[in-house]
Amino acid sequence: MRFHRQRREVCFIVKEQRLQHEVEQPVIVPWESLMAWAVEGHGATQYGTTRQYGLGIGYAHPKTGKWLKSEGLTPGMALSLGEWEVLRAYMEYELHSLDEVQDPLGLRAPGDPPHQGVHTIRNARRKLHNSLRERPSFWRYLYAVGWYFIHALSLWTLPGYLAEREHRNIQRQRPQYKLPEVEEWSKPLPKEQWAKPSEELMRLSEEVRRIRQRDPQQSIEEVFAEAYRRQGVEA
Repeated sequence: MRFHRQRREVCFIVKEQRLQHEVEQPVIVPWESLMAWAVEGHGATQYGTTRQYGLGIGYAHPKTGKWLKSEGLTPGMALSLGEWEVLRAYMEYELHSLDEVQDPLGLRAPGDPPHQGVHTIRNARRKLHNSLRERPSFWRYLYAVGWYFIHALSLWTLPGYLAEREHRNIQRQRPQYKLPEVEEWSKPLPKEQWAKPSEELMRLSEEVRRIRQRDPQQSIEEVFAEAYRRQGVEA
């Protein structure tokens, strides 16, 4: 899927079966028509209980009205919500690049690729040394010894090189969609042609910002629930 914030539209590539052939067709829908959800599933196996998390995005096909969706697994509920928040912030011009959402652990420096690799290990080593210089203590030195011991057992930067090779293999194997109509749709527009958000969304966004300023520690689910309640009362 592709997100075009100047058009405020999202393009999905849908595979359709036609005369025993699979045809790829672009489906373009308004950004504000999307629905997103974070899911949490529980299961039981012979080894114990398991949990799975995911993020789903759904939309109605503009021609057929059929409901379509795309879902993917995530490591946790916070990351499911975080993935959607990055998309939302990008489309609403609150975020412009991946460098603005740095890893809170400091394992990705500005200009680093978004995937893990050798740079992840080097950044972790630099952070460890900075911590020892700024706040030296017996426990930090003991942690540093353990860190080097574990990485020596794993052959230092070898896991990073393996991760980078796996990433390159995935990029080569994934389908590269180059549909002419999608490439044309993806081109930037003159600023005077940029689409504007709806008044309803602007009111809701302002309410969300006001609630978050009042209580920055409030969970994002509670923030949006309160904003929707207040907008419903005012309407």
